[in-house]
Amino acid sequence: MRTLRRAVRSDWAALWRIMEPVVRAGDTYCWDPAMEEEAARREWFPEEPLDATLCVYVVADDDVVVGTAQLHANRGGNGSHVANASFLVAADSGGKGFARLLAERVMEEARGQGYESMQFNAVVQTNERAVALWQSLGFEVIGTVPNAFRHPVQGLTGLHIMYREL
Repeated sequence: MRTLRRAVRSDWAALWRIMEPVVRAGDTYCWDPAMEEEAARREWFPEEPLDATLCVYVVADDDVVVGTAQLHANRGGNGSHVANASFLVAADSGGKGFARLLAERVMEEARGQGYESMQFNAVVQTNERAVALWQSLGFEVIGTVPNAFRHPVQGLTGLHIMYREL
C-alpha cells in the first residue's frame, strides 16, 4: 500500500539511502558529489531548518520509504506566495509512479498552505525524465540558463526554470 506522510527524524537512514546515490552520481542536483551524510542531512532534512516553511515528506510502499520531497517557499517576503519543491525517488523504485504521486500530493499540500504557484529553479536540462514528468503535470520551461550545470558525462548543460500556477 502506498502512503504519503510528513517525514520524521527516524526516516533519515531511509532518506540517505535514497539521496546518497543521487549525490554521488552528480547528474541531477547541484550538490557536491563528495557531500558527506551530515551535510546532506542539513540540506534535505535539517534538525532546525533556517526556513520555517520547509516541510519534508516521504512516500512509502508497504511501509518502506521509497521517495521523499521537500516543500517550502521559493523566496521570503513578497515572494513567499510561490512554492518550491524538490523530489527524490529510490533508483529501484523508478518508473512505478512514485514521483508522480509525490508531485501531485506536494502540489495539493502547497495549495492547502496557500501557495499560488510553484517554481523549480534548477531542473537539469538533460534530466529528460524529470522534465517530462513536470511538463505532464502542467509545468512550463520559462527559461533555461545555458551551461549552468556541469554534467559529469555530458559536460556543460542548461538548468531549466519551470513554473506552473496552482
